[in-house]
Amino acid sequence: MNKNPSVFTSFCRYNIVAITATAVDFFVLIFLTEVLHFWYMLSAFFGAFMGGATGFALGRNWVFMKKNGKLSSQAIKYLMVWAGSILLNTFGLYLFVEYFGIQYIISKVIIAIIVGFGFNFLMHKNFTFKE
Repeated sequence: MNKNPSVFTSFCRYNIVAITATAVDFFVLIFLTEVLHFWYMLSAFFGAFMGGATGFALGRNWVFMKKNGKLSSQAIKYLMVWAGSILLNTFGLYLFVEYFGIQYIISKVIIAIIVGFGFNFLMHKNFTFKE
């Protein structure tokens, strides 16, 4: 039996997963930019990709407890939300760095918080993993 966690439990778990996925995202971003000297925007895309894959696996199996749901349907919905998130994150990063002159790591933190709370949790709870 697959018991759905409360909204509070899901929100707390989501934040743990978001921190984990964000750590993966940031590690890839910084590693590719600082060590391998990739352009920061390309690094941001790859970081978001790796963080997103981490978030989907943990979100499906632990945050929203929807591992019995149809994987392909959840994956397609996740990709739609994820694409929106990547666009919001990369556009926000570009805007903050290029137009406001804020260092890319600080910009990434600001944008990640805004998009994480204002878009990602709500979309995954009410769209991706909704029964």
